Amino acid sequence: MNTRTPRFSEDLEGQRALALLIGAIALVTMWRVWVIARSNMTLYVDEAYYWGWAQALDWGYFSKPPLIAALIAATTALFGDGLLGVKAGSLLLYPATAVLLFAMGRRLYDTTTGLLAGLAFLTLPITSALGLFISTDAPLLFFWTAALWSLHRAIADDNPRDWLLLGLFCGLGLMSKYTMAAFALSALVLLLGSAEGRSRLRAPGPWVAALIALAILAPNLWWNWQHDFPTFRHTAEITQERESGGNPLEFIAAQIGSIGPLLAIGLIGALAGLRSAWRNPSDRLMIAGCLPLLLLVFAQSLTKQANANWAGPIFCSGTLLAVAWLRRTAGRRRLLAAALVLNLLITATVYHWPSVLALAGRPLTAKLDPLKRMKGWNRLVEGLRPFMLEHPDAYIVSDERKLLAHVGYTLRDLNPRIASWNPQGQILDQYHLTHSLPNTPGINIFFICECEPNGVAARFASAEQIARIRTTTHPDSSLNMDVWFMQGFKGY
Repeated sequence: MNTRTPRFSEDLEGQRALALLIGAIALVTMWRVWVIARSNMTLYVDEAYYWGWAQALDWGYFSKPPLIAALIAATTALFGDGLLGVKAGSLLLYPATAVLLFAMGRRLYDTTTGLLAGLAFLTLPITSALGLFISTDAPLLFFWTAALWSLHRAIADDNPRDWLLLGLFCGLGLMSKYTMAAFALSALVLLLGSAEGRSRLRAPGPWVAALIALAILAPNLWWNWQHDFPTFRHTAEITQERESGGNPLEFIAAQIGSIGPLLAIGLIGALAGLRSAWRNPSDRLMIAGCLPLLLLVFAQSLTKQANANWAGPIFCSGTLLAVAWLRRTAGRRRLLAAALVLNLLITATVYHWPSVLALAGRPLTAKLDPLKRMKGWNRLVEGLRPFMLEHPDAYIVSDERKLLAHVGYTLRDLNPRIASWNPQGQILDQYHLTHSLPNTPGINIFFICECEPNGVAARFASAEQIARIRTTTHPDSSLNMDVWFMQGFKGY
């Protein structure tokens, strides 16, 4: 394993490579900003949902740990509440992960491998797509990579600082998404996989790191305990109560599409030669960083449906492993060059899909628009503004999470009193947990829905449909929302 200090000439080479990567990051980031600004997109429902969380910071939320809310609170404080301010965490963290992969690749293999791995990660189909949206995957992938890097350094040097950093990054990863818990499998495989690693298990370092990670997670555990563990129950439900009849071939195809079809050849080739690759300490680190989680989610896909991004962290070390394997022979290097070009073309095609369709003489219909779920919501909920101005004390009530999320964000200047219709007192989302309509007789509401307000009108002294708002998003699709003004709440 290459752990020596680089010579001065190598430092110059590394500086040039890092400058090249930073330049590429700047160009790709400006490209993504341009796409966001020109695509006529709104926030995705989950982004608007998380933005609402960021307005009331807490140690936990119904479906996710708290770091995503803290991240959005930080970026919007710096850049404002517009689209770019909300999405800035993603625009910054995926490039930061690419820089970490460059540093790892340079130390473990060579400068060129590190540079190509950083460039490859920056333009993976999955990071190109996720880079347009803020989600829990952005901090998760960053902290997963940082934790793997710290684990490598801790095993190699047994420096207490690296064990402390490992605990810090694992804890922050857990506060981003519970998928980070699978990193324990990667760490265990790596520690047990060599005599050096096994000796570290007999020392305090790994256990101190685990205690630090748990200490960072502790406030979220306490919050869950106080609220009857909603995040844990939700996580268990989406993994164990998914529709049965898994499709492992579909899952594998999704992973190949996520890393890119040609770069996937490099990852498959490296994993296929597992026995020989395991003897290479650098390859062993990369394999430990991706294979346990890949097998875990693949096992899920055998019996239940598994989302493609559940295995997202595998593309951190998996990208570096694929690049290193492809660089080992001249023929593979040509394949690597083709893989990078193909992924860039895939990204360009997705980012400029309307222009591609226009060149083909095809209209951008909802069926052909990958961003269709992010179109038109701002225009739809703006239709509520005159009613809210006329009755500023009325609650905006719905039994649909997506409507409440978009109203809360789009009409934020009016500070809307959003509330969830929750007669059963159930806890199925964050609005049920914190924004259920109070059972206070006499209050007035605007009830918004995409269909009939079944059973709601009967709980009020009067109810009148005052508007049906419709906004066209595509030639074949539109968004619709009925608005009811209901007065004199009788109670649930």
